[in-house]
Amino acid sequence: MSRLVTERTFLAGKIFFNFGQSSIDCVVRRLSEEAATLEMESGLGVPDRFQLRLQGRDIILSCRVIWRSDRQVGVAFEPPEAIDRPASDEQGRSPDALLRAQMLALRVALDHVPTGIVLLDAHLRARLINRSFRQMWHLPEEVADSNPSILTLLHHGRDIGAYEVPDPALEAHVMERVRVIEAGDPTPVDVRRTNGDVVRVQCTPLPDGGRMLTYTPVTDIVRASDELKLLRDALENVQDGVLLLDSGLNASFMNLRMRRFWEVSEQEAAARPAYASLVSRAQRASAPDLPAGELAKFPGKRVAEVRAGDHVRDLQTPDGRRVRAHCTTMANGGRMLTYVDITDLTNKAAMLERLATTDPLTGLYNRRHFLGALDAEWSRFQRYYRSVSVLMLDIDHFKSVNDRYGHAVGDEAIKAVAAACNEGKRKSDLVGRVGGEEFAVLLPETSLSRAKLVAERIRKRAMAIRLNAHQAQFGVTVSIGIAEASVSMSGIDALMGAADQALYQAKNEGRNRCIAWNPPPSANRAAE
Repeated sequence: MSRLVTERTFLAGKIFFNFGQSSIDCVVRRLSEEAATLEMESGLGVPDRFQLRLQGRDIILSCRVIWRSDRQVGVAFEPPEAIDRPASDEQGRSPDALLRAQMLALRVALDHVPTGIVLLDAHLRARLINRSFRQMWHLPEEVADSNPSILTLLHHGRDIGAYEVPDPALEAHVMERVRVIEAGDPTPVDVRRTNGDVVRVQCTPLPDGGRMLTYTPVTDIVRASDELKLLRDALENVQDGVLLLDSGLNASFMNLRMRRFWEVSEQEAAARPAYASLVSRAQRASAPDLPAGELAKFPGKRVAEVRAGDHVRDLQTPDGRRVRAHCTTMANGGRMLTYVDITDLTNKAAMLERLATTDPLTGLYNRRHFLGALDAEWSRFQRYYRSVSVLMLDIDHFKSVNDRYGHAVGDEAIKAVAAACNEGKRKSDLVGRVGGEEFAVLLPETSLSRAKLVAERIRKRAMAIRLNAHQAQFGVTVSIGIAEASVSMSGIDALMGAADQALYQAKNEGRNRCIAWNPPPSANRAAE
């Protein structure tokens, strides 16, 4: 190193590597006893360690790269190798001996890496094949040591049945691999083997015209990638909507069903749109039966619900369909939303509810549902002392209608009276069919005097009914009993019983009339 003097002028130099077969011209700048800066057309092809010869100086320096840029590399001189010696005197060893020693050291190093490595010369013949490659492809030593061509190596894989390629396509597969290597295409290619393994092959062009091929086992990576693709394909085509959000509530995945629902293209979906922008698109869904004035506020509330975490929410689309959304918190802080169309289920549930609560002939509520509604009103009466009244209604001489005209005409009479009850009641009132030709009307928050007005309106509408039977026309009338709840009553049975008593009184007094129930006088007054 005594011949090195710190300089700021440019010196010409030459970089040697690849066992002396490759070289790069450079300019040496800022030379010192320990380091230098080298400038060349491109620093990308410079290896991490190489030898440097300075023009006009009988010296070779061993260098190690400590930094690099596009056109420069900074090197440090390695003391064991950075000695003054004539270029022609490599410690008394011939170039062939030195090259063999370097090749042996390189082979030993490369034999210990798990990646298969093949170095090809400019004619694409193997000058080095490491142990990992030989074991990976069951390559005999005599073949590996004979400097085989790349075509020979690929044919060996074909002949031992290593490629997961159909027989008719094997030769085309081999020739395509040769073409890629000849072109020096560095694009990684995954080669699938018949034993299930996957090897990632990459070609790197070398400065001397040769190629370096690396064979990296990537079975676990590719298998996980295949499983992920299979899962994504499955989610893409399921009938339910699936949406995955990251921790910032941006859409990392949405399947075909959701893209169609929100009218989002694949390109838009790939841009990871914010969930807030999705739920705001043309008011795609909102809470069921939400008032028009609340629609604008719903997207913000929906985003807050999703950010809060796990929940189930029923939504309604503008065309009236019902969707059930399940939100699940993921381990990465994101959310998984699944959307299930429950329109048919909701419709069937509503139909079953109607079957369970309504009378099939008239469409009125049945006795069970009517008593349930009356029980709820009774509870409010007890708690808040709000008035509640009941009408009991019966078709006059209904048996004679059935006997004279038949049951079909009797059914028409029942439906006509049911219609009269619906037309005569108020919006808040509830009508039920509680017997064959018996009806009841629940009047919430209604006093006896107001209940009489409703009863009279229903009676008049019933009296106006005209039915046709056997080319004859006839009418029907109804008798109505009216009762208002009082604190002396024990419950809804007592209230219904009071209305029933008033109904019987109406029938006894000549029918086609409304009679209100009056409580019996107290014992003291009766004695008077």
